[in-house]
Amino acid sequence: MALKGEAAVMEKVSFTRLQDGTAEEYAFLEPLEEQYCHDVVNRLFEHLRKLDESLGGYQVSRLEHCLQSATRALRAGEDDDMIVGALLHDIGDILAPCNHDELAAAIVRPYLREEVTWIVQYHATFQKFYYADKLGGDKNARNKFTGHPYFDACVRFCEDYDENCFDGTYDSLELEEFRPYMERVFARKPWDPEVLKPQLEKII
Repeated sequence: MALKGEAAVMEKVSFTRLQDGTAEEYAFLEPLEEQYCHDVVNRLFEHLRKLDESLGGYQVSRLEHCLQSATRALRAGEDDDMIVGALLHDIGDILAPCNHDELAAAIVRPYLREEVTWIVQYHATFQKFYYADKLGGDKNARNKFTGHPYFDACVRFCEDYDENCFDGTYDSLELEEFRPYMERVFARKPWDPEVLKPQLEKII
């Protein structure tokens, strides 16, 4: 609160129902929410680090798997969207192990082009091609998407940046080396139609 004689400084809103908030209160909240959104990269990095202690049994941790995926994408000359999508494609493993792809897609959807978000959302289904039959499952589950404009792109993602990223000897880049890519992507205006728009040349 301000000193006597000065205008009161708002520290928190007074309303208990959204409908009761004033224009001044929402003007007070807006920059706080913008800053919170701006800081999402730091929170994502914190969560990625937790993947280092998630599902075991493989040659690499889930964090290393994601680093391999993003490193391969970077070294192949992919753009920021694909590199970030590769880094975050399994970030949902801890909180949503049964639908981790959906959670990861929800995180990136406001910032990445439609193609990459679609790949992130359905990569787990496409990934089954490499192992599901060994567990009595349907390795061709991806075929339900046959004809989709991003089908081939998702096949390529899984082939080049996912199913081959469990190599304990691969020289992945360190997590912090991907910060510039993450910062550029998450500095974008959320839901910008110029970013999210379909890749029409692949649909026609």
